[in-house]
Amino acid sequence: MSRDYFGFSFIQRSIRNGTGSNTVVLNNPADISVIVIYFLVVLAVGVWAMVRTNRSTVGGFFLAGRSMVWWPIGASLFASNIGSGHFVGIAGTAAASGIATGGFEWNALVLVIILGWLFVPIYIKAGVVTMPEYLKKRFGGQRIRIYLSVLSLILYVFTKISADMFSGAIFIQQALGLNIYVAVIALLAITALYTVTGGLAAVIYTDTLQTIIMIVGSFILMGFAFNEVGGYENFQKRYMEAVPTITGGIDPSCYEPRPDSFHIFRDPITGDLPWPGLVFGLTIQALWYWCTDQVIVQRCLSAKNLSHVKGGCILCGYLKLLPMFLMVFPGMISRILYPDVVACVEPDECQKYCGASVGCTNIAYPKLVVDLMPNGLRGLMLSVMLASLMSSLTSIFNSASTLFTMDIWTKIRPSAKERELMIAGRVFMLALIGVSIAWIPVVQNAQSGQLFDYIQSITSYLAPPVAAVFMLAVFCKRVNESGAFYGLTLGLLIGLSRMIAEFIYGTGSCANPSNCPTIICGVHYLYFAILLFVISCITIVGVSLITKPIDDKHLYRLCWSLRNRTEERVDLEQDDWVENDDSMSKEGNEQTLRVYILIKHASMQIHRHDKMLFFACITEPEEEPGFCKKAVMCFCGLEQKKAPILSPEEEAEMKKQLTDTTEDPLWRNIVNANALILLCVAVFCHGFFG
Repeated sequence: MSRDYFGFSFIQRSIRNGTGSNTVVLNNPADISVIVIYFLVVLAVGVWAMVRTNRSTVGGFFLAGRSMVWWPIGASLFASNIGSGHFVGIAGTAAASGIATGGFEWNALVLVIILGWLFVPIYIKAGVVTMPEYLKKRFGGQRIRIYLSVLSLILYVFTKISADMFSGAIFIQQALGLNIYVAVIALLAITALYTVTGGLAAVIYTDTLQTIIMIVGSFILMGFAFNEVGGYENFQKRYMEAVPTITGGIDPSCYEPRPDSFHIFRDPITGDLPWPGLVFGLTIQALWYWCTDQVIVQRCLSAKNLSHVKGGCILCGYLKLLPMFLMVFPGMISRILYPDVVACVEPDECQKYCGASVGCTNIAYPKLVVDLMPNGLRGLMLSVMLASLMSSLTSIFNSASTLFTMDIWTKIRPSAKERELMIAGRVFMLALIGVSIAWIPVVQNAQSGQLFDYIQSITSYLAPPVAAVFMLAVFCKRVNESGAFYGLTLGLLIGLSRMIAEFIYGTGSCANPSNCPTIICGVHYLYFAILLFVISCITIVGVSLITKPIDDKHLYRLCWSLRNRTEERVDLEQDDWVENDDSMSKEGNEQTLRVYILIKHASMQIHRHDKMLFFACITEPEEEPGFCKKAVMCFCGLEQKKAPILSPEEEAEMKKQLTDTTEDPLWRNIVNANALILLCVAVFCHGFFG
């Protein structure tokens, strides 16, 4: 007998087109062994990274000491982006409407080039570690930085953490038969273990491992899926015939495959993903995500030098070619094999199969794994889903704690010691998890039950004003703080009006449309993103032109036209946080304060081996802590380490190294050539499937 909770039950019902028995699928030694080995390997890699990396400083914990090379950066960018929300969401939307959702992934091939070649050089030269910090240096004032920090955290909860946990929960429900919330909390506990303790270095190294696991496991499933349908030609033919047997008199357009299912570019009026929205509206979303989002940019800022940044972006671009084949096509094959379940349209039938009356396309990928994969390989695919879930969540947790610690907590406690910042960031992660779990039921029924459309729609309502501000901040030096703030504010009000209206009226489904007024909800969310972006840009530029400009002396190396200026920049505002250690002696206090600001503040990006030379004690010895306390502090990266006194000349040289964007000519030419090849591949793929 099962007990339901928010539509999920303790007992998994394995259903193949409506028939099945109450069974727990993953109950054999082969599957269990693979999962146990997976967790042991991931934890071992996380602990190894935790031990070898200095985590007791802001720079060490949040930026991995700026010591990363191109291949783990590229793998981490991919793993951070591809969460379980992609496996469940992309496959689900593909099962419902065809290959157009793959265009969301291929759009990134262009944006990662823009990230590595245009935006990251500015961020490095600016010497920042968080995106709100960049806006603070660029515009001055506190309101924009705090606004962006809070908005980013809201977006993390609504579109990333809750969606990833929900999608991972769907898979666990299909495979393990566990209560959804018990399973999610157990996963989060393991995830938090190496995120909270290890910092960014542990996250990047484990992301690299999990990228390999995701790709290998997904390729194996793709092979099984295509073998089941008899190749690509049969796949195309059978998909167009995959309709459920129980339709309840509902309009055939609600359950028959779309005629344009195998085209990326669709009609601008009647298309479910109109091509102007896919080209322009999606690019606006992607500009926010790939070029200004903390999760992505933070990985690039951890690189040794700019060539490694570009190499990582290129690797990520090539990896982003894969979701079309590893997620989109398998999702469509799942509809072919299980049309009554995956393509269900009658609300009562859908409620029976997946607990959501609006549709069951979200279970397309998990059901394919559970029903097609043999013992052992099924456990591997569960590991793949866990890998995608955990890699995405760890990246978000680390970056969210960075935003909260450096941009919000330092306003509340400007004299906070570094240990307090470390603790505040870790505690904030726990609060973020609780809010995200509470939001899961809302995610379940949004956008006709299609998770990926839900994620993209929320992003379209909130992200375009931020994308507008960053684009103009980097490429238009005339833009000032007043223009940026009012552009963000107006854009937020317009975006929230659409988002709140959808939550009030509901998005409905094809069988039961929403009664939201057409003037509010009738515009496709990708078109809405274009409109919101244009309004924000006009507001930002207009207000900036009628207000006082910012002098060039405040903008050196903060915008594209002044990126190569070597004069000392006069910051509009001083840094918020400095180490306030009562144990520092008055003698030499001024020099010590300078080095704390330089080394321990958010812009700390020192190579690990150099960094080890700096952390020597500068005061009288303190009382030696007990063994237990020392062990706990070591595990959590809160060891007592202080910085030495450096001369002003040494500080200036160190700061110059940290903001250096020079490249070796050979490697610069190699990455530039690879960037051109990647762009050509992107054009070919869009043309072939367009």
